[in-house]
Amino acid sequence: MTRARTLHREPRHPGWILGLLALSQVAVAALWWRWGWQMGLPAMAATHLVVLWGTLHPRATLFCPALSRFPADGRQVWLTIDDGPSDDTWPMLDLLDRHGAKAIFFLVGERALARPELVKEIAARGHGIGNHSASHPDAHFWRLGPWRLEHEIGRSQSILTAITGETPRWFRSVVGMTNPFVGLSLKRHGLARMAWSARGFDGVNCQPAQVLARIQRDISPGAIVLLHEGAAHGHNVAILAELLQWLDARGYRCVLPEQTGGGAEAVDVYAAA
Repeated sequence: MTRARTLHREPRHPGWILGLLALSQVAVAALWWRWGWQMGLPAMAATHLVVLWGTLHPRATLFCPALSRFPADGRQVWLTIDDGPSDDTWPMLDLLDRHGAKAIFFLVGERALARPELVKEIAARGHGIGNHSASHPDAHFWRLGPWRLEHEIGRSQSILTAITGETPRWFRSVVGMTNPFVGLSLKRHGLARMAWSARGFDGVNCQPAQVLARIQRDISPGAIVLLHEGAAHGHNVAILAELLQWLDARGYRCVLPEQTGGGAEAVDVYAAA
């Protein structure tokens, strides 16, 4: 698709998705009743696999839109930093300042509530703040129901808004997982989902050189880069420092969505996400 539309795309009809999923299972039951398990079982397995893929694949758009790239104006990328605030936040902010770079910090609501001074500092230095759930339930976010998801997304939205005075516009799914109920809360709170196109798996035990090699091979104009802060391995600040040097050397600028037409008409990059 090449039809122009805004980059900030909230889910439009999340209830329809749930209705279609329910109808698919009615169809499976009808197949099973009419032709037995020989037809019903494969149909049930196929529909469940589709749902599982749409939930677990971090760039899947089956249940709601997910922006994984943007139409860049030259050599631009978006840096996104998940899981803060943390002890890494302040040194990361200093690094970004030294390189003239901007980032979007996807913050965990309860961690923000515990360290509001860091949240305010992120905003004061001109960086973006996004919603990354209230408690970061990484082991089971993928299977949360609508009420628990509303608590996670809505509570984080309320906390971040109260601290900064600004309402977040972007949401990053926990571990990239997005089940069929996530869209309901995103629509309710005016949130659009942001995925990524370059990642180094720096949220787990890692070596900086390996992380950087993974990220660098996927860097091109319009890339959305996934980074983390506060990981137990303690390398996140060093990874950011080396990545910023690498980007500078190649003429890349780290900018925010509002600096790249994120709220204006742009080429539809969701279809390729």
